[in-house]
Amino acid sequence: MRPPKQRVHDWDEFHEHLSESVLRGEGGRCMDCGVPFCHTGIVLNGAASGCPLNNLIPEWNDLVANANWREALTRLVQTNNFPEFTGRVCPAPCEGSCVRGLDNVPVAIKSIECAIADRGFEESWIAPKPPAFRTNRQVAVIGSGPAGLACAAQLNQAGHLVTVFERADRPGGLLMYGIPNMKLDKKLVQRRIDLMAAEGVQFLTNTEVGRDYPTDRLLSTFDAVVLCGGATKPRDLAVENRNLSGIHFAMEFLHSNTKSLLDSNHNDGKYISAKDRDVIVIGGGDTGADCVATALRHGCRSLVQFEILPQPPIARAVTNPWPQWPKIHRTEYAHQEALAVLGRDPREYCVITQGFISDDQKNVKGLQSKQIDWKGSPPKEIAGSERTWPAQLVLLAMGFIGPEKEGLLAQLGVRLTDRGTVYVDENQMTSVPGVFAAGDMERGQSLVVWAIADGRKTAMAVDRYLSHSHKKPAESHEPRTPSAAYAHASSR
Repeated sequence: MRPPKQRVHDWDEFHEHLSESVLRGEGGRCMDCGVPFCHTGIVLNGAASGCPLNNLIPEWNDLVANANWREALTRLVQTNNFPEFTGRVCPAPCEGSCVRGLDNVPVAIKSIECAIADRGFEESWIAPKPPAFRTNRQVAVIGSGPAGLACAAQLNQAGHLVTVFERADRPGGLLMYGIPNMKLDKKLVQRRIDLMAAEGVQFLTNTEVGRDYPTDRLLSTFDAVVLCGGATKPRDLAVENRNLSGIHFAMEFLHSNTKSLLDSNHNDGKYISAKDRDVIVIGGGDTGADCVATALRHGCRSLVQFEILPQPPIARAVTNPWPQWPKIHRTEYAHQEALAVLGRDPREYCVITQGFISDDQKNVKGLQSKQIDWKGSPPKEIAGSERTWPAQLVLLAMGFIGPEKEGLLAQLGVRLTDRGTVYVDENQMTSVPGVFAAGDMERGQSLVVWAIADGRKTAMAVDRYLSHSHKKPAESHEPRTPSAAYAHASSR
């Protein structure tokens, strides 16, 4: 990584590649493993163990160790549509279950993956490959996040005519607007979108199905529909003065920041700024860390991040054995930056928000909190632990509770699970025939790598459905020309 004090002054990626000699050495270390667990992709103790995409990790690590980069890329893209994304933003459950991690540090699998993908683009090994034929079956994919893009890419390669609907002004969903630029450069996201468009996928932006595009038209026009809208309903905080100005959901903050950055390099002022403000981030996950890093780049006055749970242990607990995901204390890129800029780790553990304090203009000016004791069951608030914090900007980053139920889902009348996610059967089909669901909309809030895996799995199910459908397609025709696909995408 670039030094924290240097990178907080720009929005460029903080990632830096390891040298080729180090990467090849890491690939060689992988060969000392007896029985690999890195590719298993199972859930243990509520978290992923190994790669959900079942990436052929030992195979491409061995190829990198022997400097066979092109063949390594061939193996990598057999299971992963977007290694340039996962190599940057995935928390690497593969490394958590790496056998070498039992007696040493895990192999740097994520760094090797990223290097393979980037080299593939640099050498032009990754290039548009339109399908050789078209089935003339029309498929609509609703949402252009990682699940939607993976599903669209797979269905397009199977020869189906795929249209991706995106309600934002740019495709990419979470990848474009939910992850800040310093973590995932948007040029990389746009590069992949352009490549898919050149392969024949159509993108309709600024188009919310159910509002801008009628649901009945969707069902009558397309042979299959895949819902990939994500779990975008944020968890709220029901405390006193919640409606004060200056309290925002994390995605409002991150989305507006990235859009303004891309539109005008922040010159339009159309973003929520943390400059010269006391900022409190409520929530200790990845989204909260991204809010911390963004606020630092704005030039906040002070910064605190609340976590309701206790601080995790430095090493694995007895109840968290290998190959489970190691639930340990980590210092993320954002916390490194806060240490460098503000002189302290911004995280405060076992904190619960009691309410917000208003100024005369109904703006937030502070927050009242209490400490939580987790030793008992149930956990209790600690008497006398009340504290008041200054805050002119509060960001709620407490996760997501499921998909938005209004609009499209309500109009389709799809069945929901007890968790509020979209119900699917063993073939990934919803309760509405011909309508499928993938990613967080069906799984619930999860990782980018799970979304890609779900998108690929659902694409297979849709392809089987279309192959056995009694509805006769029109005559097969030549693939869409890249210019036509991209012009259509750009015109909306």
